[in-house]
Amino acid sequence: MERPAAPHSPAEPTAGGAGVRITVNSPEKMRELGLRLAKLVRAGDLVMLNGELGAGKTTLTRGLGEGLGVRGAVTSPTFVIARVHPSLGEGPPLVHVDAYRLGGGLDEMEDLDLDVSLSDSVIVVEWGEGKVEELTDDRLHVVIHRAVGDTTDEVRHVTLTGLGERWATADLSGLSALSA
Repeated sequence: MERPAAPHSPAEPTAGGAGVRITVNSPEKMRELGLRLAKLVRAGDLVMLNGELGAGKTTLTRGLGEGLGVRGAVTSPTFVIARVHPSLGEGPPLVHVDAYRLGGGLDEMEDLDLDVSLSDSVIVVEWGEGKVEELTDDRLHVVIHRAVGDTTDEVRHVTLTGLGERWATADLSGLSALSA
């Protein structure tokens, strides 16, 4: 099933939060961004990933899972909707959700019990815009833009915007220090 392109709108305003824009030049750098993000997230965090098909949402989540030290290969949960990756250590589990095939709002999301998992997990929701915002006022919006159409361009422009009290003092600037 081919997915439509995500809207090219900017991330939500950073009112009370923190924001940073990063240029990522390869899938390896997207994974590295996920590794860096793992150092900032904690149990109770909701990360919403939006971007076109093939933008790198799952690659970023793979790096996040690696950085969190979770069990299991982090792959796209498109057909299972959600995967739980337990921690191999003391860190929080990673709940990875693909909300693309879900309608809208929390009605369909309630079956996934994300509200129950939120307090002790890091929850990453791909295609979650307009579907999971009601879970918490504190969330990290990650919008990944890439060239669309017939292109081999690997450049991605990533905007990370922290919303709510949790992210008001978070220093996202360290995420932009990807090695060349």
